[in-house]
Amino acid sequence: MLPSTDDDGIAEAAQRLWNARVSNLPCEPVRALLSAGDIDAAYAVQEANTRRSLSEGRRLVGRKIGLTSPAVQQQLGVDQPDFGMLFGDMAVGDTEEIDLTRLIDPRIEVEVAFVLETGLAEEWTTTADVLRATAYVATAIEVVDSRVAAWDIDIVDTVADNASSGRFLLGGTPRRLEGLDLRESGAVLTAGGEPLSVGAGAACLGHPVNAVTWLARRLARTGHPLAAGDVVLSGALGPMVPVVPGTVYEAHVSGLGSVRAAFAKGRHS
Repeated sequence: MLPSTDDDGIAEAAQRLWNARVSNLPCEPVRALLSAGDIDAAYAVQEANTRRSLSEGRRLVGRKIGLTSPAVQQQLGVDQPDFGMLFGDMAVGDTEEIDLTRLIDPRIEVEVAFVLETGLAEEWTTTADVLRATAYVATAIEVVDSRVAAWDIDIVDTVADNASSGRFLLGGTPRRLEGLDLRESGAVLTAGGEPLSVGAGAACLGHPVNAVTWLARRLARTGHPLAAGDVVLSGALGPMVPVVPGTVYEAHVSGLGSVRAAFAKGRHS
């Protein structure tokens, strides 16, 4: 059994990441403050900063799922995905300019977003439950960002850092699930007409619905289940791409249309 992290270590890690987000200056990894491999402690750090954010008026609008690729899981030495919080001030509109001075080292991914019509509170949520609860799906871009300098992270760092969340965008052509084969849906990220990242729904735990099912079960055990209206970013369909200032990126998922992320010309702070 791994040793558990004491409360002081959790508090210090939470403060370090909070300071980095507020100042927009990267920090050292927090894994040295937590016991090796203590993912429960990392989630406790995330939860501490979630509570602090909510107390300061931020609005929780959903969750994101990360580490859905088996290759990335193997790279970080884990056997399951992770999750983070989506707040309303992280949402960006299609082609709305993204201020790079409020990000540290952003990268982007193409995903499928699920928007829930009803909550998913059962510990043993099934695929059928997810299909029934989903109001619609849409092409999404997640702008991932790390408060840890140079993305020097392991699983503990990224979980503590709200799963390296930054911004997210949803496409404006929502679709109901009927008639869609998300497993076979191809995804491409382009800039200036050139493809930068390609993938498919099968890269996301075999099927994006599988990822949402995992998340619903995981959150039900925490006592903070998915609720009606929540947005769920189900995980990357292809490799993430570093952001170049002044670039407009377009994500397309077959059957779901496109969404565009436009980054300001200013340099990262």
